Amino acid sequence: MRDLHTLPKAHLHLHFTGSMRHSTLLKLAERDGIVLPDQLAEDWPPTLSAADEKGWFRFQRLYDVARSVLRTEADVRRLVLEAAEDDVRDGGRWLEIQVDPSGYGARFGGVTAFTDLVLDAVREASAATGLGMAVVIAANRTRHPLDARTLARLAVQYAGRGVVGFGLSNDERRGRTGDFAPAFRIAERGGLLLAPHGGELRGPEHIRLCLDDLGAQRLGHGVRAAEDPALLERIVAAGVALEVCPVSNVALGVYSDLTSVPLPTLLDAGATVALGADDPLLFGSRLAGQYATMRAAHELSDAQLAELARMSVRASRAPDDVQAAILGDIDVWLAAPPGPGQPAKMGP
Repeated sequence: MRDLHTLPKAHLHLHFTGSMRHSTLLKLAERDGIVLPDQLAEDWPPTLSAADEKGWFRFQRLYDVARSVLRTEADVRRLVLEAAEDDVRDGGRWLEIQVDPSGYGARFGGVTAFTDLVLDAVREASAATGLGMAVVIAANRTRHPLDARTLARLAVQYAGRGVVGFGLSNDERRGRTGDFAPAFRIAERGGLLLAPHGGELRGPEHIRLCLDDLGAQRLGHGVRAAEDPALLERIVAAGVALEVCPVSNVALGVYSDLTSVPLPTLLDAGATVALGADDPLLFGSRLAGQYATMRAAHELSDAQLAELARMSVRASRAPDDVQAAILGDIDVWLAAPPGPGQPAKMGP
């Protein structure tokens, strides 16, 4: 078996605060005298569940506490740089980090000023690490749909200057998905990738809403499309990629264990799947860990893992020359002999 940390890959589902290193969270909290809940300190990573709204509330509360330690521009730059370093360590060659500026604007001079800061931090981190990076701006479905329109206009202003997509995040059981359609039309007219969350906490019926009402071109999660063969066939035919995050699916109670994550069903149907870490700060697993867990849970061959990496690249908004370079390096990884004492597994 080849080292998955050296498998070149793209990372398409990583949330901003959720990308923070646990050690950085502890240091920043200590600096400012912030008392962290036990679940973010001694008992980390936390035991989570989102089976009901109370469970999601507890998850969101931990996320909000983590976000509160970001107090200065230097903190933001540190988070972005460390996220890039961690992805490079995991074989990442391209990262699309997702952020909702409305959650940070009050502390950083407004949503525009914060977006400027994040994009500048992304440029710095990319130059320092060699990792290709871009930003997906996401609206929060627990806020008013008019706020989403404001963020969509903001995202369009930065199209071609580091922002490549527009999303919709938070508990997909909250709000009415169709109410956010005008925001997605703004983003679509601006040439942005449309990538709402759907198909994790809600099932196939919500994926259909994301496709029909929002025009989703990539789905944050989308894993529960496996429950509906006709829907899955539609997704494959339309070329909609699924950003599957196995460790978070299990942590939030969507599936009981990693063997229950229906990755083989999705792949057998021909779906494009990009594995993502979602929120490593809360789930304790980064990018290479997603590949490792799926290798172990479903006995994936190196050839299958390489194809997953290829799909992540093809589903990205990386420039064509960047994609070509990464795809070539994936071929090199697969052509190399496996590690000493580990037999090759090159099956289908």
